[in-house]
Amino acid sequence: MSLISRHKIISGLVGALLIALFGVLMALNWMFEEPGVRKVGSVAQHVEAQSVLAVFAHPDDEQLVTGLLIRAAKDKAIHTAALTATKGEAGTPMPQISRLEDLGQVRKAEALKNTWALGVDYHDVLDFPDSGLKDIPLKTLTDAVRQRMLRHRPDLVVTFWPESGFSDHADHKKMGLAAETVIQELRADPVDGYAGPSHIAYALAPTRMMGRFAGETGKRVVANQPPANVAMPGEAWAKLRGWKIHASQRNYVQHAYGLTAWFVHRLYDKEFYYLIEAKDIPER
Repeated sequence: MSLISRHKIISGLVGALLIALFGVLMALNWMFEEPGVRKVGSVAQHVEAQSVLAVFAHPDDEQLVTGLLIRAAKDKAIHTAALTATKGEAGTPMPQISRLEDLGQVRKAEALKNTWALGVDYHDVLDFPDSGLKDIPLKTLTDAVRQRMLRHRPDLVVTFWPESGFSDHADHKKMGLAAETVIQELRADPVDGYAGPSHIAYALAPTRMMGRFAGETGKRVVANQPPANVAMPGEAWAKLRGWKIHASQRNYVQHAYGLTAWFVHRLYDKEFYYLIEAKDIPER
């Protein structure tokens, strides 16, 4: 075989390999897209919010809405606040960087540092039991949410859809329900002229990825969450920085997806939301 023939064969194989690799990357990217969504630069600016409150369960939950928070915080006309119900003490260190009995304190500090880096104005991390919110009376949780909602008077609340919780986590679902309940109570009975936010945005999981690769849990999430109607940039660089700040969880993405955080966030580069007016919150 001549040198020219070998060169042609090698060139052809390399070309075929590159085409195949491109196809794989396109297929993986497709897994993190949602059809028919409206793309906006900032959910907060889209609804003309002047105050945003994120209501979540665990330290690192704010990683799901990094884009929304950082873009809202960059707008100096928008006040931003976050509420995290637990210190995440029941989580699994990935990797272990402290004594296990100190994990809650470590994760609380990580969450506070991360939202500070995002520019969030105010962040409360409470001491409800991690993985135990299902046993806490709803009224106890709504009292905590209500206090922060009256303090910050958000126009936009960001939380979990109560029937899917992004990952089917019971704590996520309970906090989504608590946020909804307070909003509905304020609509029915305003306090000092504040009738609650005008909009609520539910952070949603990418349905194609969850439905195909997250087993029975993923299928339950897809079956129980509404279709996304809004997408915005996820600010992958800030998410990667966030995983460094959340040092006790920095290997979480690798564990969950089997791929490095750098690679996943190059593909999963948007955030998806079900954004509705508060008056349209369904009865549960």
